[in-house]
Amino acid sequence: MYSRQDIIQIFSTFVQFNGDTFDRWVADPKLRRSMQNCVANLGEESESFWIIYWHRIWQLQTNPIAVAHFAAYLQEVCYWVARKMKMKVSSQHSVADFFQTAIARIDKVLRNFNPQFGTNLKIYAEYTFSNLIKDLLRKHQEVDISTDWGLLHKVSQKRLIESLKQAGYNSQIIERYVLAWNCFLQLYAPQDAATAHKLVKPDDVKLQVIAQVYNTQSLSQLTSTHPVATPESLKSWLLACAKAVRFFQYPTSVSLDVPVPGQETGELLDLLTDNFSESGLEEIILQEEAETLALRSSEVSQILSETLAQLDTTSQVILRTYYQQELTQQQIAQQLGVKQYAVSRQLTKIKKTLLMELAQWSQKALHIPVTSDVIDSMSNSLEEWLIAHYRPLVLSSPTEFEK
Repeated sequence: MYSRQDIIQIFSTFVQFNGDTFDRWVADPKLRRSMQNCVANLGEESESFWIIYWHRIWQLQTNPIAVAHFAAYLQEVCYWVARKMKMKVSSQHSVADFFQTAIARIDKVLRNFNPQFGTNLKIYAEYTFSNLIKDLLRKHQEVDISTDWGLLHKVSQKRLIESLKQAGYNSQIIERYVLAWNCFLQLYAPQDAATAHKLVKPDDVKLQVIAQVYNTQSLSQLTSTHPVATPESLKSWLLACAKAVRFFQYPTSVSLDVPVPGQETGELLDLLTDNFSESGLEEIILQEEAETLALRSSEVSQILSETLAQLDTTSQVILRTYYQQELTQQQIAQQLGVKQYAVSRQLTKIKKTLLMELAQWSQKALHIPVTSDVIDSMSNSLEEWLIAHYRPLVLSSPTEFEK
């Protein structure tokens, strides 16, 4: 893969796969026109400026074209995270599968990204994409190895309701299905928790009992009239729940360049609009904000680097092996001849020390009160900084994959 250099290309092109490897960059005409118009109007070609610009558009106007521009911008990050994950784990999923799963959740990256502390969007996206793929592997393993009945025992009520809503069921049906599921949990538990994922269908007698309990509880627990449950109808409701959960846990990806549903022509990207503009004053503000964030990022890096240099040798070794060599806590413990929990505690202590320095700096320099939300945001920023500090070349392409 060769990196994109031109600012218009960076925010308007997408990876095209050939099998399971990068083939070429493909430009989206609408996004290209959008970037060409914006660059011509604002005369700005700084990457950091356009990150702030589109993030502002996304925040204030929830404009879908901003999401599409960010999806284009983060293509390289997502691709190398997907390749790296494929090389590290044994999975039936391809690089393209990992890539589509991660890039489809670009909303999660944008929602949690906070440039206030001088953070780097690509580093944050790498961190988030990696976690999304790991979550996919975990969920997919749970979904794949569980029977429908075992899956119903694993899911929480909150996740079940989310799954049913995602599947398009109305509130009355969801209420009925959730009650049926609760009755199922009360009366049909696996004998061994270790084999719960292999749970088989309840027999007819058990289904009859569950249906009777459901009919009794529905009189007091349901807010509207519902049909009387029979063993067969109860079974179909529970299987519908399992199907919704399975699809929610492992959804199919939808590409922006597929035809609009119900139409033979046109693409989803055609529905995006770029009806927005920035005044001259807003442009100046954005430029100043980009400069301020660049300076802030430099200050954060200096503070954390100085704090790292003051740590003891063991702490520095743990950080290098954890972030640079990407060893697990267990592997680090084996190298140091200690218990895994000792490494975990030390990592927590180190991060707390760094976080305290960051919090003190934000209070003095930015006059930001240290609240729980601010601490959470700074914790994410610290994690991003540590990744970038110890793996500065993480986003460069491996030689054998260069094209």
